[in-house]
Amino acid sequence: MTATCDFLESLPSRGDDPVLHQLSGTIRFDLRDGNSVESWFLELDHGEVKVSHKKGKADCVASSERELFDAIASGRANAFAAALRGEIDLEGEAALLLEFQRLFPGPPGGRPEQRKASA
Repeated sequence: MTATCDFLESLPSRGDDPVLHQLSGTIRFDLRDGNSVESWFLELDHGEVKVSHKKGKADCVASSERELFDAIASGRANAFAAALRGEIDLEGEAALLLEFQRLFPGPPGGRPEQRKASA
């Protein structure tokens, strides 16, 4: 399994996550790998999450290369920063992706230590 599969398939079991309780709507991730596209459809309803591979209409559609999404799902890349750089094509409610991105793992190894100003 890939980081993408592991992350997305784990969402329904994370119903107690406070971030999920704030989200309501649908997101479809279209992941390109060469000439093929795999779709992941998420239905978010205040803590309840359904994940499927349907290609239905969604409130937010995010399209990217599979490799980039694997990096996002493993914490090595930031979804919204990638969207701002044009690496993710967004349609619909981009604010939904902004809220959803808080569910993605942080960078491997945690946050870098804050630098202290020298006196």
